[in-house]
Amino acid sequence: MKQARTATVKRDTTETQIELSLNLDGTGVSDFNIGLPFFEHMLTQIARHGLIDISIHATGDLEVDAHHTVEDVGIVLGQAFTQAIGDKSGIYRYGHAYVPLDEALSRVVVDLSGRPGLFYDVIYTRARIGDFDVDLLREFFQGFVNHGMVTLHLDNLKGDNAHHQAETLFKAFGRALRMASTADPRMLGIVPSTKGSL
Repeated sequence: MKQARTATVKRDTTETQIELSLNLDGTGVSDFNIGLPFFEHMLTQIARHGLIDISIHATGDLEVDAHHTVEDVGIVLGQAFTQAIGDKSGIYRYGHAYVPLDEALSRVVVDLSGRPGLFYDVIYTRARIGDFDVDLLREFFQGFVNHGMVTLHLDNLKGDNAHHQAETLFKAFGRALRMASTADPRMLGIVPSTKGSL
């Protein structure tokens, strides 16, 4: 019987209180209550295009800044991903995606390597999308990488609209994660590394 690849993680600090659950083998259902509509819109792209069920309820010190909340959501998502993916036996390990949205195009490549590494080549055409600071998107991905223990390359190749640039990144991230974590029928019970572990 196939083991469920699910996890629930809670984080409680003086800055944020977060409860997150995910199912890597879901249908893309999402439920967010974070208090940052644009960020929730981006997270929805991960769920939908990664076919990952994600629920996040968060309270943070948004009166100070959105930084702590966005970063900590990345941390908790990374922790949950690590728990859910298990020992990584029988998966593809590597994933990639190119995603366009009108004039914007982004490429995301992921290696479920067990080593945190973020390589983020994105220059947004403006500093804010609505009232959301685009610098915080890097903080989200850094938090995920550090605790998901993955190597992640995110490149925005073109785009004039900052919303489109960001959305292509999150859609491509979801698709790349989906590819990397999918079962490879030829690797049944085998960890995809010559070291024997990831």
